[in-house]
Amino acid sequence: MVDINKLKTFLRAAETLNFSETAKQLHLSQPTVSHHIKSLEKEIGVNVFVRTNTGIKLTEGGRLLLPWARRLMNDTINLKSMMSSIQTDIVGELRISCSTTAGKYILPQFAARFCQQYPGVSVGIMACTPEDVTLRLLEEKAHIGVLSREIFDSSFEAQVFFRDRIALIVPANHRWAFRSVIEPAEILEEPFIIREETSGTRRVVLSELAKFDIGLNDLNIFMELGNAEAIVRMVAAGYGIAFVSTLASACPLERGNVVNITVEGMDLRRTIHMIRKSMGDSYRPRDAFWGFIHDPENADLIHLTERDI
Repeated sequence: MVDINKLKTFLRAAETLNFSETAKQLHLSQPTVSHHIKSLEKEIGVNVFVRTNTGIKLTEGGRLLLPWARRLMNDTINLKSMMSSIQTDIVGELRISCSTTAGKYILPQFAARFCQQYPGVSVGIMACTPEDVTLRLLEEKAHIGVLSREIFDSSFEAQVFFRDRIALIVPANHRWAFRSVIEPAEILEEPFIIREETSGTRRVVLSELAKFDIGLNDLNIFMELGNAEAIVRMVAAGYGIAFVSTLASACPLERGNVVNITVEGMDLRRTIHMIRKSMGDSYRPRDAFWGFIHDPENADLIHLTERDI
């Protein structure tokens, strides 16, 4: 392995093209500088300098080594900085972009616990479209993204955040309210309130309905809304039925405003993913939160998404 001190001497000599000046700047003796260079040349098997009447100049091998030596020195500095930072508190800003309703219900509680454990970190959660999640990460406007679909892009690293359940809800006084299960075809009889086109909930629901040869055009769509809470209120007011995340309907269910209905044969679950850029420098608030979400002490929050409907 090449000695970092020898690389440091090489880099400085490549700048000054003078061993005496290099020795002066590095506070070394000239024989030490010469020894570093000769030892380096022996280790890599290539001469990096050639002596001329006016001093020294880089050989072809020296020119090839130069960018690699700079990269190794920068990596060494970054490594030392990262290791040193471990001894200090985690501080800074953590920006999270979230495109899924389910994530908006769970994320604030995770963020609150995270800030209690790391009071030097301030967390901001921004709602956006799935496309904006990846864009904000690439533009470094966000450190972490949460969305309800997989990302097949080597620019990002992903992990499973939690698994969300989707339920059909009807008004509390609906004729189905006391039934244990309905058939998928029965949905066609009712005014239907649907999420917007980019919604993960809509994607899962239409995929499941397609198994029963039911398409978007077959539904009696009363209204399209881009907000799960607004949809739940519309259902509670008696304007139609809808599929929403069980997290969005939890409180209205407890108050008795809506009722969950099981649809025979439909598997209404989806995986919520957390992503971050796969390349780049370490950022401690982001990296700490990345592991924090699966800390055993936070299992109760994950279980909120898995309760029976």
